[in-house]
Amino acid sequence: MERTRADKFEDLIAWQKARDLTRAIYLATATGSFAKDFGLRDQIRRAAVSVMSNLAEGFERGGRSEFHQFLSVAKSSCAELRSQLYVALDVTHVSPSTFRQLMLQAEEVARIIGGLRKAVHAQRVQARASTTRAKSAKPQSSVLSPD
Repeated sequence: MERTRADKFEDLIAWQKARDLTRAIYLATATGSFAKDFGLRDQIRRAAVSVMSNLAEGFERGGRSEFHQFLSVAKSSCAELRSQLYVALDVTHVSPSTFRQLMLQAEEVARIIGGLRKAVHAQRVQARASTTRAKSAKPQSSVLSPD
């Protein structure tokens, strides 16, 4: 599988899928009894927006450590959204089929974020190891060195 470099957050598959999920959440919460349950409606929407926002913000921070931290927050927001979907199902704001469809989307986003978080962590570890090796390596002789 060929890896491509993401130059902007919009290139991230995780962000694209989170955007699709957010759109689906907004549509599902715009009608019926869900539209009138202002607390749950607004909270689940905020959780969905938080997923894509944290992906974008973390990516733009530029550092692997910060990106990893924001990926963790995005994944946690995805879990919050899934939990709220259970509430929506239990109080019949969504049908079982809508629940399943939204849950599948949310689980997919969480898996993608988890994979990205794992890859970023591996890059952090590799970068630290490279830095440590470079610092502990014996300096090569040069014009300026007596060795």
